[in-house]
Amino acid sequence: MKRIASLSLVALLLLAAGCQKGNFSEQAHTGKANVFRYPINTNPTTLDPGMVQDGDTIDMLQNVYEGLVAFGTDNQVHGLVADHWDVSPDGKTYTFHLKKGVKFHNGREVTADDFKWTLERNCAHDFSSPVAGGYLDDIVGVTDKLAGKRNDLPGVQVVDPSTLKIMITAPRAYFLGKLTYLVSAVLCKEAIKPGQQISSPAEMVGTGPFKVVQYVPNQITVLQAFDGYHEGKPKVDKIERPVMSDAPTRLNKFKAGEVDLVQLERQDVKAMQEDPKFKDQLHYYPRPSIYYIGMNQKAQPAFANRSLRRAIAMAIDKDYINNQVLGGLVNPANSIIPPGVFGHRENAQVLKFDVAAAKKELAAAGYADGSKVPPLEMRYRADRPDVGLVAETVASQLQQNLGIKVSTQKMDWKAYLSTWDHGQIGFFHMRWAADYLDPENFISHMLASYGAENRGILYSNPQFDAICKQADAEQDKDKRATLYAQAEDMALQDAPWVPIYFQKDTELISPRVQGLRDSLFGHLPHSTVFLK
Repeated sequence: MKRIASLSLVALLLLAAGCQKGNFSEQAHTGKANVFRYPINTNPTTLDPGMVQDGDTIDMLQNVYEGLVAFGTDNQVHGLVADHWDVSPDGKTYTFHLKKGVKFHNGREVTADDFKWTLERNCAHDFSSPVAGGYLDDIVGVTDKLAGKRNDLPGVQVVDPSTLKIMITAPRAYFLGKLTYLVSAVLCKEAIKPGQQISSPAEMVGTGPFKVVQYVPNQITVLQAFDGYHEGKPKVDKIERPVMSDAPTRLNKFKAGEVDLVQLERQDVKAMQEDPKFKDQLHYYPRPSIYYIGMNQKAQPAFANRSLRRAIAMAIDKDYINNQVLGGLVNPANSIIPPGVFGHRENAQVLKFDVAAAKKELAAAGYADGSKVPPLEMRYRADRPDVGLVAETVASQLQQNLGIKVSTQKMDWKAYLSTWDHGQIGFFHMRWAADYLDPENFISHMLASYGAENRGILYSNPQFDAICKQADAEQDKDKRATLYAQAEDMALQDAPWVPIYFQKDTELISPRVQGLRDSLFGHLPHSTVFLK
């Protein structure tokens, strides 16, 4: 009886102590012991893999949806929902054999018909996907379907419930890489309203390691482990992605132990390097991504003048930007194709910083006085301080070196993307990140007049296009590299883009986070993550 009474007294004392403010906070933290928490910088731009364009949202959605193939930690394409595949001798037909037992979050097994339905849905003319054309247009019939000229998709055929055949118009060395993009991720047709975008957690039925159980716009998305995941139930119970657009808030939340991972802005890195508590939690990741200044010739007609574009390119001191503004933590981009991507060169024919030469080009453009150039407005995304710092510095350099008046305007990320998609931003600073490690993804995809992402600049050079088309069709690796190099040099000299720096992420990762997998593209889905 004494022992029971003593235990009861201890329990009462612990309960009373738990009601104190500090201990209550600790209990709340303990309650999330198996929840992986890391912020997303802006509200997800979409919940639909058929519409997604930005890396922040892709990072979240890749834990929910899966395609036939995906990149692994070795940066090579591996089967995901597809167990294996065969390629015809002419390189134009891919036959995918689906893995047995892959289930949607609702418990139904995936079939080849689900993939066919998904691709037809994402390529429908009325669906208006901004990414289907760029990643699926090699498939027979896609271009006509996107244009509303046909309703079927002859290039995708169901052989049997576990076998899917995809036919492309011509051999493409990078085709499998394109299929890793989320626009090819399989969807559960009974969960989605016909012809409409996915807009709620109930419709987000994928095959990935996590399923979305809560979505509060501009606040948080919560993902829960999927018990029936085909590669085994994830080791964490949940992932929480709170929306935090303010960089200092993100950092403070990490310091307080309220989030487990945060990407640092450059201005915060030095302090963390010198902080004995956090310096060992810093991790550095070079990414196959480029930050650049873009000039849209439709939204700002003055940019149709090649000499003006060249003058602007030569008046920007990227070494100063990288060393002084960004603290030497990134590498100046002296090419378009980043390190890590096949075809990257250290000696591309980039225009060098040269104010005297820039002034000559400006005069050749018809502006002996830089103040006579039509006023320019540089736009950039609001949630990334580094992007704003670079935009402000470029504006200042153009005013100082050439007398060109440049104002700046930050924009909400989703609004920015929508405006950019419609070719309405004349002058901008943004990033392009590799979807697959091939020069086509940077040269043809971004800069050729037929490229899906050319809509942001409307650069057009028939000679450049001809070289790109030849390179796209070439199967010999060395010949492809030579052709893309020629095209890259031509674009660098024409200057529709001004390369500024190649991305290098600096992240703080809590030591409790274990099993995190990474590739050049970023962190892979978190099916292997566990928390100490």
